[in-house]
Amino acid sequence: MIQHFKNYSVTPAMRKWFYTATIVLLGFIACTGNKKIPDVSNIRVNLEVQRFEQDFFAIDTNNIAAGISRLQQQYPIFLPDFIQHILGLSLTDDGGKSDAAIKMFLRDYRLVKDTASKIFSNFIAIEDEVKKGLQFTKYYFPAYHAPEKLITFIGPLDAIFETGLGKTGDVITQDALAVGLQLHLGKNASLYQSPVAQSLFPQYVSRKFEPAYIAVNCMKNIIDDIFPARATDKTLLDLTIDKGKRLYVLNKLLPHVPDTLKIGYTAAQLKGCYANEGLIWSFLIQNDLIYNSDPLRIQSYIEEGPLTQELGEGSPGNISLFTGWQIIKKYMERFPDTAIDDLLQLDARQILQDSKYKPR
Repeated sequence: MIQHFKNYSVTPAMRKWFYTATIVLLGFIACTGNKKIPDVSNIRVNLEVQRFEQDFFAIDTNNIAAGISRLQQQYPIFLPDFIQHILGLSLTDDGGKSDAAIKMFLRDYRLVKDTASKIFSNFIAIEDEVKKGLQFTKYYFPAYHAPEKLITFIGPLDAIFETGLGKTGDVITQDALAVGLQLHLGKNASLYQSPVAQSLFPQYVSRKFEPAYIAVNCMKNIIDDIFPARATDKTLLDLTIDKGKRLYVLNKLLPHVPDTLKIGYTAAQLKGCYANEGLIWSFLIQNDLIYNSDPLRIQSYIEEGPLTQELGEGSPGNISLFTGWQIIKKYMERFPDTAIDDLLQLDARQILQDSKYKPR
């Protein structure tokens, strides 16, 4: 299966990549790594769901200014964020250009809003899942003040935000978890099949535009708020361990959510990774990639893609997610009393050394 090697050392065993996947137990896909899940049912969290998109699309397009003024009273913090950072417009007097742009957006995205209204007519299940994640957040990070609002919105298709675990249409604002419903309409939604959408989001990206990813993305943003990315992380090991830490915490916050949703791989890809874990690690070691900081050399291992080209057809993109997660799990197996706060601060090289990570 591995067929795209040129300047890399390849062992015959590596060519077994996905042929050996069938030996992996089927049960690994969901809820692995949390043998003892704490009872958080008595932890109280406050979360108010606000359907901003419904109020926004109720604006009279013949009087945009008056509608925005009313929204400013309803959403004094979120509205400026939405106008500036999601729509990319100005809050100052710009001669009516922003009002004209808002009017055009309301017209062009009306069908998207109507579609979202049908899919998310009942938001209770998603709200409950996010609340559960916040209960676990409060359990593991009692000093953290989590947002008390979950605001849904409809934004432009290209309104994308970077998180430590990849790009998403959802974001954490000054006072809320904000969910861009335009990127949760279901992988088969006609909106994502247009040439424009395909140029922005190939199938390997749009397949994750499901409602099931909303709680996952919310918790990813919570983790980023607790543990911001460090500019000093440059090597593949640094970035891999960072992702592994975040996935480990995400697993703690959403212990009942399938691993495929948390890591973003298909079931076949994740199964193949477990079956070939030793081969993946050997490949990174043999090709001197672990401590490499050259963006051109390590890019394909840390960024989303249809596959990791060097590993061949069937492998997932962003293989560092899987490898980092396994290293962290190994470390925590050896040092189970390590507090999560302490784990997040540990040096990547120290974690690798102490984990004794040597998969077969």
